[in-house]
Amino acid sequence: MTEFTDEDALIENWHETKLRVRYSETDKMGVVYHANYLIWFEIGRTEFCRARGFSYRDMEENADAYLVVAESYCRYKAPARYDDELIVRTHITEQRRRSLRFSYEIIRVSDDVTIAEGETGHVVTDSRGRVRSFPPEYNALFAPSTIGESNYAASQKPERVPKNSAPD
Repeated sequence: MTEFTDEDALIENWHETKLRVRYSETDKMGVVYHANYLIWFEIGRTEFCRARGFSYRDMEENADAYLVVAESYCRYKAPARYDDELIVRTHITEQRRRSLRFSYEIIRVSDDVTIAEGETGHVVTDSRGRVRSFPPEYNALFAPSTIGESNYAASQKPERVPKNSAPD
């Protein structure tokens, strides 16, 4: 999978990252092996953070704060195959003092089909694995653009126009 970070877009609190399915990510039937979707979710999270001006490593080294995956969920809706170009769409659905929840959509570019949807729940810990609060400087970077809003609304999702449809 090749990342095209130059083409990433931050749209209304959703972040998009393009990638391409590598041959090694597929099974004997030519379909992407299910565990790779969780890896793609991680790529989405990582690029989401970078779009907000920091990396996981920054948070770990500068604030002794780690985002530990406490739960994950993925619903597979259509197959992805070798060399498909995909978009991983990522946003935050819940932000609390000591936890964070990301939501994801993986869309095949060629036909605009959503091939998977999922979520990951994270707990903030220190380097010893003890739960802690978000450091204020990083809490603000995760916060939605609307001041005072604690959750991202699904209605903020940008509308996708199918490739084969004409504008109104």
